[in-house]
Amino acid sequence: MSTALVFPGQGSQYVGMGFAFSEYNERSNAVFAAAREACGRELLDAMFLGPEETLKKTDFTQPAILTVSVAIYEAIKDSVKPAFFAGHSLGEYSALCCAGAMDFKTAVEMVKLRGSLMQEASGKSASGMAAVLGLDVENIRLLCEKVKPAGYMSLANINCPGQIVVSGDIAAIDAGEAAAKELGAKRFIKLPVAGAFHSKFMQSAADGMAQNMSVFKMKDTAVPVISNVTAEAVTSAEEIKKLLVRQIVSPVRWIESVEYMKGQGVDTFIECGPGAVLSGLIKKIDKTLKVINIEKPEDMAKLQEI
Repeated sequence: MSTALVFPGQGSQYVGMGFAFSEYNERSNAVFAAAREACGRELLDAMFLGPEETLKKTDFTQPAILTVSVAIYEAIKDSVKPAFFAGHSLGEYSALCCAGAMDFKTAVEMVKLRGSLMQEASGKSASGMAAVLGLDVENIRLLCEKVKPAGYMSLANINCPGQIVVSGDIAAIDAGEAAAKELGAKRFIKLPVAGAFHSKFMQSAADGMAQNMSVFKMKDTAVPVISNVTAEAVTSAEEIKKLLVRQIVSPVRWIESVEYMKGQGVDTFIECGPGAVLSGLIKKIDKTLKVINIEKPEDMAKLQEI
């Protein structure tokens, strides 16, 4: 049996997430204390008390999900010996932190910078995202071609068979609904996000990360982390830094990432963090894989199954 630990991205947040672990586990509580020191009491208040509108703001959401994910890992790390770490978009930072590429303080600082740069980039153009259900990658590429007269659209998150997220000009996203249905899509769902993440519209954010990357101390990892950009394993700190910059403007290749890990012998996936989004995606990618999600202390009993 071979195990991978996976960490969720933006959109998995909810008010109250992680609170039980803050009271349950001393190491988890230390992570929350470090988050309070790095980001202020306001972050923990947003996580534990809300309101939801505050928690949805990118500059709160990203460090909050990172904090909860790392806190949960701290509680379970003695019980698991993963062959790989992986995360979806923002979750890649959680994966890198837990794999030892950087300490938690550095991870929080990187995520805060990433969030602010992405928010700033979002304000530079009228852009957005949509989830397309029922089309494969080739048909999504065809969809992007069909809406070219209206504007630019590209693949953003290749999540699981039949669920792909696109990013683009608002005009292209608006035109995409009818075009997607013509191609046989079951649904076209516009997402409530600030901008077109994982696309060329985030180039200024990628440039900002590149300019600041030398500030952050990182080291090689003993356990490989799967890059969203390449869907392959990476351990080199220098390579990781380059890939994190590219990640901002590149599609999240989640299907390929899961298939890569399976090809390396992984048969069990443990999701650490709020919600169970990745658990659902992984089962849709390959229903033979064993999937466990840990978001509350009582979920730790599931680890006895592996």
